Amino acid sequence: MQSPSAADVTTRPKLVVLIASTRPGRVGLPVGRWVYERAVEFAGFDVKLVDLAELDLPFLDEPKHPAQGDYVHDHTRAWSGIVDDADAFVFVFPEYNNGITAPLKNAIDFVSKEWAFKPVGLVSYGGQSGGLRAAQMVKQVVTTLKMVPVTEAVAITFVSQSLDESGAFAPDDRVVNAASAMFHALQRWATALQPMRNGT
Repeated sequence: MQSPSAADVTTRPKLVVLIASTRPGRVGLPVGRWVYERAVEFAGFDVKLVDLAELDLPFLDEPKHPAQGDYVHDHTRAWSGIVDDADAFVFVFPEYNNGITAPLKNAIDFVSKEWAFKPVGLVSYGGQSGGLRAAQMVKQVVTTLKMVPVTEAVAITFVSQSLDESGAFAPDDRVVNAASAMFHALQRWATALQPMRNGT
């Protein structure tokens, strides 16, 4: 595969891979790093890795409704800038009690218009279900914010069995192929939705 030219690099959509689990010892960290590395290898995006554990957002503490975009806290302005600058997202998240993590819901709720007209790929993980119930909940939330969850998703069943001796994520071909399909879909949707993000 040829390396992208300088012109291609400057026009590539910006993709944020978001690690949504914050607990100590989380599996989401190696899974998220693997997703980030595959996104870089895909070479269709300018990729940024964001870890909610490092971002350390408090529970929503803005006095005004996020839809107004009138933020008083520096942490909100920083998060708003990250979301606003992106053209597409991948959420990497576990399933907790048939739902999504509180930090992910909180991060989504912190801002509003910044999410609009951006595609999102879902990488869920867990036990037998692979986090599919959490993925359905994410879809319900993000479509309210005018995001487009792509059909091509990654559901990782029995995720702990895919960790090698060093703790790195080493998935089977099914997961690898699903991730590739997701990146292709994200790239197409990010391009198709660009006029809407630009207001044209």
